[in-house]
Amino acid sequence: MGTKMESMLITGVNGLLGQKILEQASSKYSIIGIDLHEEPYHKKVKFEYRKLDLTNRRAVKEIISDFLPDFLINTAAMTDVDGCETQKEQCWKINVEAVDNIIYAVRKIDTKIVHLSSDYVFDGKSGPYSEDSVPSPLGYYGKSKLASENLLISSDVEAAIVRTMVLYGSGVRVRPNFVTWLISTLEDEKSVTIANDQFGNPTLADDLAAAIIRIVELKKWDLYHISGSELIDRYNFAVKIADIFKLNKGLISSITSAELNQPAQRPLKSGFNIDKARSELGIEMSTVEEGLKIFKKQYKKFRLF
Repeated sequence: MGTKMESMLITGVNGLLGQKILEQASSKYSIIGIDLHEEPYHKKVKFEYRKLDLTNRRAVKEIISDFLPDFLINTAAMTDVDGCETQKEQCWKINVEAVDNIIYAVRKIDTKIVHLSSDYVFDGKSGPYSEDSVPSPLGYYGKSKLASENLLISSDVEAAIVRTMVLYGSGVRVRPNFVTWLISTLEDEKSVTIANDQFGNPTLADDLAAAIIRIVELKKWDLYHISGSELIDRYNFAVKIADIFKLNKGLISSITSAELNQPAQRPLKSGFNIDKARSELGIEMSTVEEGLKIFKKQYKKFRLF
């Protein structure tokens, strides 16, 4: 008689990262996926799906008590940085109260959590940042993500916190990310203006999903910075995307973040030192060019219309 397959609950399973984790984990774990939609977007992988609003404490407890997952991967979040500035109550409910609901539901059943966070917990004055760097968020989104981290750290639940940044990739019906938005805009022959003073590590969603599964496999309940291996500013990242997809980079012009006049401040000199993840998890993350070339092969398959 074989051993029972361990179970994994993925929140935000219809999102980009949720779909990537689903694809990579489905052969190793019994998957329960939850999201706000009536049905799962990804139809090619067999898994259990439930519609769930994570801000509903009772419903969260009921579903987790029904499934008793061994692991819970929390990819669900309000990630609209400008929207978080104007809809602070909604941001707090989704990014903080939902995490509190998860902690409440799992604490007595020994479910281990992997929670996704962001480089926006830093002010972007002295990156690249290591796990030992002291957070100092500029905007409400960053404050909400830091608050969710602190809830987990102060709880008695075993959890890993994974900070990432500039996530991109293709999936079924996923919202546009920087890369897919730029490609669509340039294909329409529209000009774009991109900040030249925002630095970060673009992260291929497939790489991040593999690293998260590695954390689960190795049972490394700790804080990790996991991103692409190469630091680049947004403008030069855009030019690189145009080059690889053979699009007109002459349509791309640069501007400072201050000139963009966005509602939320962005951490400018961000970026991650990923040495800890490399050494403890045995992973290697793609460079900008490597990641974009992998993504290009997938893009036609998941073309957004």
